[in-house]
Amino acid sequence: MSVDKRRSSAKLTQKDASAAAARHEMLYSGRMGGARAVFAFCDLSGLDLSGRNLADADFTGAILEEANFAGTRLDSASFFGADLRRANLAQASLRRADLRGVCLRGANLTGADLCEADLREGTIAEKDKYGNLRVVQHKVGASELPSALLNSANLERAKMTGVIATQADFSDAMMRGCRLVRANLRQARLTGANLENADLSGCNLTGASLVGAVLVGTRMDLAVTDGADLTNALTGAAAGREPRHLPVPMDKLLESHARWVETDGREGTPADLSGMDLRNVTALGSRPLTALIAPDAIFYGLTLEGASLQGSNLQNADLRSARLGGADLRGVNLVGAKLNHADLHDAKLGPLMIADNRLLPARLDRVAARYADFRGADLRRASLIGGDLAYANFVDANLRDADTEETDLTGAKLPAMFVENAAK
Repeated sequence: MSVDKRRSSAKLTQKDASAAAARHEMLYSGRMGGARAVFAFCDLSGLDLSGRNLADADFTGAILEEANFAGTRLDSASFFGADLRRANLAQASLRRADLRGVCLRGANLTGADLCEADLREGTIAEKDKYGNLRVVQHKVGASELPSALLNSANLERAKMTGVIATQADFSDAMMRGCRLVRANLRQARLTGANLENADLSGCNLTGASLVGAVLVGTRMDLAVTDGADLTNALTGAAAGREPRHLPVPMDKLLESHARWVETDGREGTPADLSGMDLRNVTALGSRPLTALIAPDAIFYGLTLEGASLQGSNLQNADLRSARLGGADLRGVNLVGAKLNHADLHDAKLGPLMIADNRLLPARLDRVAARYADFRGADLRRASLIGGDLAYANFVDANLRDADTEETDLTGAKLPAMFVENAAK
């Protein structure tokens, strides 16, 4: 940042910033005495505004180095040309925020919501004492995110044309529909990121890690991928076994499985869909799929609402963004499965009664289920050992006797009863 910019910025104290934030919250809630927070061209470096409601606030050209905005609501706020180097924006909400020309070098945006945020290039011009316009800019120039932490962030439909994000961490980020034309993502970490229908035309991905990333419908015209790691990336091309290579048509296979279920094994044959790419199989959820054998199968984005999958083997299956609301998954084996952003609201994930009145608990050990929706789900006695359930929603879910040993529940919304029991 130029020295001139810092000298022209009014330095605010913590008391000043907190008072302005309080008046902004009063305005937002319709109380008397409220006023919009305008921090344009002010110096708030190192100040703490975490957990506040500063939606629609004005931070244009502000110096916000190492400021703390963790968990702060900043929807539609203007940060045009602001300096957010090393700022803490973990789990902050920045939906539709104006972040053009910002510097986010080394900033922490872990779990932040930047849906439809604008991070394109931008510059600010101001008048000097002689009335001449001069450009105020950061050291690097355009929108900067070098070494920024954006893992698990929501960047859906964000505008990031021309952004500089070398060595930035976008692991497991939701970037569906994100526009990254001509972005510089050299050596960036995009492991497990969802880039479905994103535009990476002309993007520099030299040395970037896209291991396990979702690249379905992603535009990569003229993108530079020298040294990029695309291992296990999911594209529009078939992955694993294809249904057309089965010895019998898929419909016949599922009909035989249905007969096997309905007759308790006296007729029909159980379906084995191990390692199969099922994304193009229609009406899969409308059939009885009890005890389905489908480890390593790909169910990405499929609608399986209300499906009968009790006792099924779905170990290491890819169910990212799948819709499983109300599905019967009692006693299911989901060990090591991918469930990031899956919808499992009201799903039955409790124990299954089997022979000799024994209970078979659902197994979700080592599952990757970041941002999964478990609202109202029954997870009694479920094994979640070593699972990654960061930012998942468990509101109104039943977690009685669930085993959460070494489970990552960072930022997860948990039922009050579970929190109380865990505190004991």
